[in-house]
Amino acid sequence: MKKTHIIILVLIAAAIVVLISYTGDLTTYETIASARQKEGKFVNLIAKLDTTQPLEYDAVKNPNYLTFTAIDTLGNSVKVVYHNNKPTDMEKSERLVLKGKMQGDHFECKDILLKCPSKYKDDPKAQQQNQPVAATEPAN
Repeated sequence: MKKTHIIILVLIAAAIVVLISYTGDLTTYETIASARQKEGKFVNLIAKLDTTQPLEYDAVKNPNYLTFTAIDTLGNSVKVVYHNNKPTDMEKSERLVLKGKMQGDHFECKDILLKCPSKYKDDPKAQQQNQPVAATEPAN
């Protein structure tokens, strides 16, 4: 075998190793029911804040303790415990991505990502104002 063939095989093998190592970093989103089946394992939940249940946060007493109830798309709910500051505008967020582990009857959250509220959705009035005016040709 030529040296160039050996070098090419080594590079291909290295590329395969790199691709395999990245597959371990792929994350999937779970429902509350599937997260309960994976108790103790790190998962990502997509849910929304249950506004009918109380949100417990006291910045004076303990600014690093937040509890609330989250509901997933299937209607399942779970108590979430978050040991950090309450995210700004959490109540206005359409969806939450909760990263953490199920611990018994609650979800121990390590990180919360807020999905943007509907302010980024298309505004019909703004669309009408920004439409170009059709040019009309003068009549001959």
